[in-house]
Amino acid sequence: MPFPTVHPALARALAAQGYAEPTPVQAAVLADDAAGRDLLVSAQTGSGKTVAFGLAAGPTLLGDADKLAYSVAPLALVIAPTRELAIQVNTELSWLYKDAGAIVVSCVGGMDPRREQRALQGGCHIVVGTPGRLKDHLERGNLDLSALRVVVLDEADEMLDMGFREDLEEILDSAPEGRRTLMFSATIAKEIAGLARRYQTDALRIDTVNRNQAHGDIEYQVIRIAPNEIEHAVVNVLRLFEAPGALVFCNTRDGVRHMHAALRERGFSVVGLSGELGQRERSDALQALRDGHARVCVATDVAARGLDLPDLGLVIHADLPVNKAGLLHRSGRTGRAGKKGVSVLLAPYTRRRKVDMLLASAHIEAVFRGPPTAEEIRAKDQIRLLEDPILAEPAAEEDLALASKVLETMTPEVIAAALIRLYRKGLPSPEDLYDDPRDNGQRTVGSKGDRGDRGEKGEKWRPERDDRDGGPVGRPERMAPEDVTWFRVTVGRANNADPKWLIPLICRLGHVTKKEIGSIRIFDRETKFEIANIAADKFTNSVKATEADEIKIEPSTPPGGRPEGGGGGPRKSFDGKPPFKRGEGKPPFNKGEGKPPFQRGEGKPDGDRPKPWAGKDRPAGEKSYGDKPAYGDKPSFGDKPFKAKPYGDKPGGGGGKPFKGKSNDAPRPPRGEGKPFKPAGGGKPFKGPKRDKG
Repeated sequence: MPFPTVHPALARALAAQGYAEPTPVQAAVLADDAAGRDLLVSAQTGSGKTVAFGLAAGPTLLGDADKLAYSVAPLALVIAPTRELAIQVNTELSWLYKDAGAIVVSCVGGMDPRREQRALQGGCHIVVGTPGRLKDHLERGNLDLSALRVVVLDEADEMLDMGFREDLEEILDSAPEGRRTLMFSATIAKEIAGLARRYQTDALRIDTVNRNQAHGDIEYQVIRIAPNEIEHAVVNVLRLFEAPGALVFCNTRDGVRHMHAALRERGFSVVGLSGELGQRERSDALQALRDGHARVCVATDVAARGLDLPDLGLVIHADLPVNKAGLLHRSGRTGRAGKKGVSVLLAPYTRRRKVDMLLASAHIEAVFRGPPTAEEIRAKDQIRLLEDPILAEPAAEEDLALASKVLETMTPEVIAAALIRLYRKGLPSPEDLYDDPRDNGQRTVGSKGDRGDRGEKGEKWRPERDDRDGGPVGRPERMAPEDVTWFRVTVGRANNADPKWLIPLICRLGHVTKKEIGSIRIFDRETKFEIANIAADKFTNSVKATEADEIKIEPSTPPGGRPEGGGGGPRKSFDGKPPFKRGEGKPPFNKGEGKPPFQRGEGKPDGDRPKPWAGKDRPAGEKSYGDKPAYGDKPSFGDKPFKAKPYGDKPGGGGGKPFKGKSNDAPRPPRGEGKPFKPAGGGKPFKGPKRDKG
């Protein structure tokens, strides 16, 4: 169906952009019953809403005039939730109203407000901005809404979720009452309906969303993974599809930083988008995606709101969306303008129930499958190599001359093998992922009755913790010492060395797989690791050919300086020796049984050592004291009578005790009775500072 009757200037712009027929939402806003009315529109993301409200506002702005006349104050105001979406809307409206002579000005955070002020004061027809910056210009008197004819709220539901309700109400209260108000939203929640009742008059409700069918151009896949392998799963999904543009969603800024660094270490051309970046950094990142210098973008929900990137064929939900609206908004970044896209949800075993609820609430049917394997990715690489358009392009004469010289020195098989190596050299190595063998088939999920994450008795489905026949699941088998070669890399604990980023780095620089890496030993200043002998030569040549200024990889000896092979020589063989049994052939121990009694000196070579006085004569008779007279006998006191000493008038004299005759049970007088009274303060004067008792 061709476009309905639109203004000639707008029709010329549509033809120049290759628009042959309108999308459902564009046709709905151009219908006769929508002309000149307030509109409340719900449409899927990527359905052409920007062009739709641009066409809807055309009759109100242009009328019968061929071009817009100069205007000091803006005639139309478009409010968007994010800077990226506002800039994108500015770009779309600029080409749509180019022949109409419209001046479009954007007012967004992160840009120079003085430049925006000069643009507003110089006259414009359409202003596109974010709520916060528009409110700031309105309060400063830079934004004049007196001549406003149309107000457009793009992604109104998202703006309310982000907390811009007060800013929106202040802006709408300042607009003239006779203007048109167009609200566009992916979903019409209760808050949106309340805002529409307050600021719209006799609004026409337009709904182009099919509630029972998801976006027809988007294929949904759910990939089951182990909870600790999300990062590796993202790598394999990117390698499996090899889309020209891919968008990876994380829920937090820290998640964006971590995923961005991990993918960059593995060799992907990747940029990150989050709220902590400045406007210049965000613009550079988006420009790199549009120019093809970056193929992968890692972003949060808010940062990716309204992004319209060319050739975006893959969306990966590294972190699951919070609700149905988040799932639809994220997935709507792909499958736009009639192009096909794929939306992949990474479902850890512990979050299977949440995934099923999200799909059921959004009426989405998705294919459930296991993680992409390395063999599957290599098979896809072979197909892509054979189907590369460069193989079908005609060769230049200079290239043919060089090819003839190469054929003179090498066989076609050797040349083809070198071509394959060159093709694989620039590709990140796939990861080995664990898949639960109890559910290795494909199935479709999305119905409310699906309970695939529970067993027969309702137990929660989770992978086995270990393999009873070996070590932990997912760990490669330990290689024998004689089958490995040791290497060293010049980073250690002082450089925060960690196997999580060392293994991808080794794989990328040495062109080896994870299975060909053995033990890793991290020291203070270096890290030593094993490489299988079958890949050691290839690893050495690849490392030499790779320029890595920040680190250096070279052959090394095993940790501890041991020779190659891991031992200090051949081990002694114990074949044929019976097994050791504790206590076998040894008599039982009985304490003291059969032990002769102890005899002093017996068994000593010289017997008992003689005492110092042995053999000396003791002195006979009494000891002599020289001329000192004898002490004599002690005097005898006989029956001498006791006589008391005279103490005179001393109390207690005569040997009597002073309290003799008094009873110990007699009551004592009260404390202080009989003592002279001392008034308060009769003690020593206090010379120190007086203290407050309160």
